[in-house]
Amino acid sequence: MTSTASGNLVKAIEKAWAAIQAAHNDVPHVVVTIGAGSGTGAGLTLGHFAPFRWVQGEAEVHELFVGGEGLKRGGRDIMGTLLHEAAHGAAQARGIKDTSRQGRYHNKRFKSIGEEFGLVIEDAGSIGWSATTVPDKTASKYARAIAAIDASLSVYRKSEGRAMDGGRTNNNNGITAVCGCGRKIRLSPSTYEMGEIICGICGVEFTTEDD
Repeated sequence: MTSTASGNLVKAIEKAWAAIQAAHNDVPHVVVTIGAGSGTGAGLTLGHFAPFRWVQGEAEVHELFVGGEGLKRGGRDIMGTLLHEAAHGAAQARGIKDTSRQGRYHNKRFKSIGEEFGLVIEDAGSIGWSATTVPDKTASKYARAIAAIDASLSVYRKSEGRAMDGGRTNNNNGITAVCGCGRKIRLSPSTYEMGEIICGICGVEFTTEDD
C-alpha cells in the first residue's frame, strides 16, 4: 500500500461524508480512520462511529472508522457503511440512545434514523436492526460520491479469519470474553452473539476486546 493509495481513499470518504452532512445538518464532523476490521471477535467490523475520540485544538472530535476488509465490497456498499455510521452520529447529536449491549444491538430508534438517511434497515438477529442496504434511489442521490470512492479503491485489507459477510470466525477455539471483575470465559461465536452474558459476581456483561 502506498500513502497515495490510502490518501486518495480517505479524501473520497471525507467528501462522501461531507455530502451526507449537506443533506443532514445534524451529522457531526469526524476524523476518518481506516484499519483492521477483523481479528479475535465474532464478526467483521465494517465501520463504527465513536464519539469524542480525537482532540483538535480545544475541541473533541468524533471518529469514523472504516474497516479495510470491507473495502472489497465497492463504493455503493461502502457508502452504505458511511450512511449507517452517519445515522449513529445523528443519533448522538440528537441525544437518542440507538444501541445497547455496548453498541452491538441496534434498536428501532436506529432503524428509524437509518431509514431517514435513505437506507433499507433489516433485522440482523442478535445485533438488532443493523443489516444495511443502499436502495437505487439513495445510490442515485450519492452517485458522485460513490463513483469517487470506486475510483480511489486500489487496495483492501485481507481478512484475518472472518467471513466477509460479517459471519463467524474460522477459529475453532472460539472467543474469550471478560467481565468487570476480570473473570474470563471461552465460548463459540454463535453462543456469544445470542445475547448478553452477565457475571453473577460483579453483574457486568462479559464482552470481548473488540466490543
